[in-house]
Amino acid sequence: MARRKILVPESRAALDQLKARVTGAADPADAKFEAAREQGIPLQKGYNGKLTSEEAGKVGGRIGGSMVQELIRMAKNNLKD
Repeated sequence: MARRKILVPESRAALDQLKARVTGAADPADAKFEAAREQGIPLQKGYNGKLTSEEAGKVGGRIGGSMVQELIRMAKNNLKD
């Protein structure tokens, strides 16, 4: 899976922690498995070629969408303060 280029490379650790927080995973590396489990998608470590594009998209969409929502919430709170 290709990672998108981050505009500020130093933010990688913070983004990984955010990913773990929004999915409820203890470790950022397990975030996609937690998101898949919540949706009943049989994602496992290693080869996942039997997943449909729709299933794979649901996992990534769930994570990315939740991260964007949390970042917006954080920005709104910062503007209030």
